[in-house]
Amino acid sequence: MNSCKAVQAGRGNGASRLKTHWKLICLTAAACAIASAATPLALDPANPHYFLFRGKPAALVTSGEHYGSVINADFDYVRYLDELARNHLNLTRIWVGPYREVAGSFKIAGNTLAPQPASFLPPWPRSNVPGAADGGNRFDLAHWNPAYFARLRDFIGQASRRGIVVEVNLFCPYYEEAMWKVSPLNAANNINGVGNVPRTEVLTMKHSGLLTIEDAMVRKIVTELNGFDNLYYEICNEPYFGGVTPEWQRHVGGLIRATEQSLANRHLISQNISNGSKRVEQPDPNVSIFNFHYSRPPESVAMNYGLQRVIGNNETGFDGQADATYRIQGWDFLAAGGGLYNNLDYSFAVGHEDGSFHYDAATPGGGSSALRKQLGILSTFFNSLDLVDLQPVDARAKSPEPNAPTLRAIAAAGRDYVVYVYHARIDPKAKPKYIVDSTVHCDKLLLDFPPGNYEQYWLNTRKGATEGKKRFHHSGGERTFESPAYSEDVVLRIRRIGSRQP
Repeated sequence: MNSCKAVQAGRGNGASRLKTHWKLICLTAAACAIASAATPLALDPANPHYFLFRGKPAALVTSGEHYGSVINADFDYVRYLDELARNHLNLTRIWVGPYREVAGSFKIAGNTLAPQPASFLPPWPRSNVPGAADGGNRFDLAHWNPAYFARLRDFIGQASRRGIVVEVNLFCPYYEEAMWKVSPLNAANNINGVGNVPRTEVLTMKHSGLLTIEDAMVRKIVTELNGFDNLYYEICNEPYFGGVTPEWQRHVGGLIRATEQSLANRHLISQNISNGSKRVEQPDPNVSIFNFHYSRPPESVAMNYGLQRVIGNNETGFDGQADATYRIQGWDFLAAGGGLYNNLDYSFAVGHEDGSFHYDAATPGGGSSALRKQLGILSTFFNSLDLVDLQPVDARAKSPEPNAPTLRAIAAAGRDYVVYVYHARIDPKAKPKYIVDSTVHCDKLLLDFPPGNYEQYWLNTRKGATEGKKRFHHSGGERTFESPAYSEDVVLRIRRIGSRQP
């Protein structure tokens, strides 16, 4: 019961809205016990481009809120997680507290990562000394905040009950002075005399006092969450901004691994490599997931496929507000061989944890109930495939330019072929850069596959409905397929009759 009280205390102004969920919250201990009995999320040893989660190969797909679920005490995360689970989405990202945003950051309306000062809940408690930049008391970095850790554990436990994996992101660079100004690690906001450094030197090895605090936080969080099976750690969001050094990133990855050496479980570690696509040079042996942002087209997958680790696109969402933009990016990334996709969904906000928030026109991305349903179709489809044997393959379009679609094909060779067909392009001079063609098309595709008896159908990516289902005999070599009339994108699936099905 004490832990339940701690969670309630940490919810600040949001406590009244969460009373209806109190019974669920008090079941955290049971959720922890279930998680402790399970093997943590791992790379699938048979195909490490995907995960192994609770005994099954898995791809992770979501349309998640802007990472403030835990540190924003006003946010009702039970409603939020219910909305993800209802749409068959199995991933979310969270920030843990050194970094927060302020009203107006990136022009995001209803930004969950910009809590009200009284509702900001980091790992450290406020002291009785006034003077923090947000108007509250300064933080005491020498002690831990019980309410924060109760809320963090409860969030992971609630996600566990719903089969949702949590990316626990430990750090983020301070993009602007406004973010650094309100951080507990800034000397102006704590009573411990640490953090009197430029924002571009916070996530480096230069300042031993600050590094000691960061290390202690990593060890504490990793220890507190060791019993859960439904998480992995990301070292730092977008470390290619704000002065973050490679040496510091390796240090944090090594610290996570060293901390877990004396604990029961080992969790996967992720490194965010770049915006767009980039080849990973000298990969850190502690890292099992290489995540990219805005990797469209998904060249990052082919560039790094040989590393035999999961390649993820764990943030996209600055390409306008159309659902089609992010649905197409998700299908394209997974069809290229990626194992993880997250759309940044701005329809989640305090008071709208079911994803019903109507963001304004200035908000840089999208998100909607319709998009979550569409990404749920993507998640369900890919997790129904035989991921153990799934590999990217070649497919060609016969349609003449300029109307030829982009094709992405992936297959369990000889048994199951998936061809993703879409009309969209990158315009480097436009904003947003990703442009979807919504006119109606009918395309011809060319695919090379072995002889045998097969069944085919076309999948509508917006509704999940199928059409054109038929059986045929193939003599081997190339075969032409003609799509039904469609707008934006469509999927062709070809399955060998009589072959082993997942």
